[in-house]
Amino acid sequence: MLVKAANDAYNVLMARRRQNALIGSLMKIEFCSLNSGSNGNATYIAAGNTRVLVDAGLSGQGVSKRLAQLEVLPETISAIVISHEHADHVRGAGVLSRKYRIPVYATQAAWQTDAMRRLVGQVPPGLMRVFNSGEEFYIGDIGIQTIPIPHDTVDPVAFRLYAGSRSVAVATDMGRVPRKVLRGLSGADLILLESNHDPDMLLHNALYPEHLKQRILGGNGHLSNLDCARTLLELVETGVQHAVLGHLSHDNNTPELALQTVSKQLSLRGVRPGTDIRLDMAWRDRIGGVYTLE
Repeated sequence: MLVKAANDAYNVLMARRRQNALIGSLMKIEFCSLNSGSNGNATYIAAGNTRVLVDAGLSGQGVSKRLAQLEVLPETISAIVISHEHADHVRGAGVLSRKYRIPVYATQAAWQTDAMRRLVGQVPPGLMRVFNSGEEFYIGDIGIQTIPIPHDTVDPVAFRLYAGSRSVAVATDMGRVPRKVLRGLSGADLILLESNHDPDMLLHNALYPEHLKQRILGGNGHLSNLDCARTLLELVETGVQHAVLGHLSHDNNTPELALQTVSKQLSLRGVRPGTDIRLDMAWRDRIGGVYTLE
């Protein structure tokens, strides 16, 4: 019976993939970073009749205000998918879920943490959804591949979301980028990729204790500007042509420095920003660009 159930689930998934492939020419994906940084992360992605938030780390009111700038009502959001349980990714999820009856998806391990219980609060049972790290599932017209990543939380993931022949990815809060993560991101049409800090600024920041510096620099911490550039060099070879740099540190980075460092490293290795790959920024105090992939 277990084998039959697994086969049935696999067949359903393959059928959905074939269905989406057939209508791919009619499907478009809309993508917008609502906020990106340690003060809160939320990304809006829509396709067909489905609207998804990747994380909701601003307050519920903050997320709603950013959505209003896109002329999107919060009650039309189909789901919130949570990458991990840190406050800057979940702060507004519970409020939005309770007020607008929005399902919230997270791993079982994340749901069981004290942080989720404290920050998200009580989510009605029918709106509390679970996915397994590394699995693929559908929310309406959007397919979602979850990609396990290294970060100092219980079960963190990046997300690759696709509709028809197009796909976008949100990959932040990683201390390093293992091969499995690179494979999961390969060929995406657009990637929001972490460019968190400049190591020299971090190491010389007198306001940061040593243990915090080492946490950020460690293999389960955050990607530096140089790490971001190295990752993009590999991803460009897979067909990635558009990257949005995100989750910049307020104290140990600047948008200008992140863009300059990444652009320089790409150019040094023969990848031409603006020609071979488009680079944009996600912001910690306002919505980013609105991108439509058709």
